[in-house]
Parts: sequence; C-alpha cells; structure tokens
Amino acid sequence: MSKLVLVRHGESQWNLENRFTGWIDVPLSQKGIEEAKSCGEKLKNYKFAKAFTSKLIRANKTLEIILEIINQQKIQIEYSVALNERHYGALQGLNKNEMIEKFGAEQVKIWRRSFDVPPPSHVTEFNPDGKSESLKDTAARTLPYFEKEILTEIQNGNDIIVVAHGNSLRSIVMKLNNLSKEEVLELNIPTGVPYIFEFDSNGQKISSYYI
Repeated sequence: MSKLVLVRHGESQWNLENRFTGWIDVPLSQKGIEEAKSCGEKLKNYKFAKAFTSKLIRANKTLEIILEIINQQKIQIEYSVALNERHYGALQGLNKNEMIEKFGAEQVKIWRRSFDVPPPSHVTEFNPDGKSESLKDTAARTLPYFEKEILTEIQNGNDIIVVAHGNSLRSIVMKLNNLSKEEVLELNIPTGVPYIFEFDSNGQKISSYYI
C-alpha cells in the first residue's frame, strides 16, 4: 500500500488579511508557520520517496518546514507551476469581504468555488496580464501533471507528499474522490492539515482522510 499526502500551505499573510492571493507570491503568516510545524509533527512517522510543490513561496516554505521536522530535507523535491494556485485575475489583492459587499456573497462564492466560472480578468495592479482561471482551467494544467508525475510515483509503490494550494489541490481531490461540479462547489481544503490518500498495489485509491 502506498500513500499520497496532500497539504495546503499554511496561512499566508494575505489569507490573514482576507485578500485574494492567486499567483501573487506572499509569505506565510506567523500562524501559517505554526500550522506547517504542526503538520510536520503529524507526519513524523511517514517516510516519503519524493516531494512535489508549486513555484510559490508559501507552499515552498510550508514544505521546507515539514521536511525539517520529519528530518527528510535531502529527498528530491520537484517544483512546478502546474501546482500553483488558480489565478484569481482582477480579484488578486482585493479584500474578500469588500468584494462580497460590492457583488454579493453568492457571486463571490461562485468565483471562489465553482468549477467553470472564472473571476473577472481585466488588468489591475496585481493582474497586469489581465489573466484569470476557473477551477476547470486550473485542473487543465494540474491534472495532466498529477497523472504523469505524481500518480506514476504512487503506482510504483512510493509514498509521496504534495504541498500546494487550495484550488490546485481541489482539482486533484475532485478527480481522486470522483466529485461532481456541484459537489466541488462545497469543497474547502483547510490550511496546514495533512490529507491522506491510501492506494492498493494496483494504484487504486482505497481510502482518504485527514489527520
């Protein structure tokens, strides 16, 4: 049996400030550092063959703290933009509560949680390219990478840790747990909590749970 451990990075400074973060590279808050440490303590009995993370510092630092606590700093780490958070477009840098006041709670929930509705995409200070991604767009880059690079490791019997972001991980969990577009709307992955997936010798998922 092999295990896949998914971890959403610890609380970032913009999580603390209740701002949409997306691809903006912001550090962990002090609480986020403590969450990463707590996550490492929970994983002390795990031995990983390889680690995967995004190109963003909040995920990288979370992984670094975890590996230090479990004394596995020397394992191979693969960094990929495919695991980056979804791009929140024109919402990046803005306060979530202010957006709820302006557009309504239901619209903001759709932008944050829906499968195929992207946030506004016009050019702003924090979105100079005018880009944005829905969860469907995020999955289109995350899942091929997951299936080629990460799932292959699992099928080879290796225990793997992935430290990434709320929406890149939501796309992976959606696939592994066979969630519908409606079910994924309610899926929220907490920061700094290990999400364990167990696989049989054929690489088929047999269970999933938080620790």
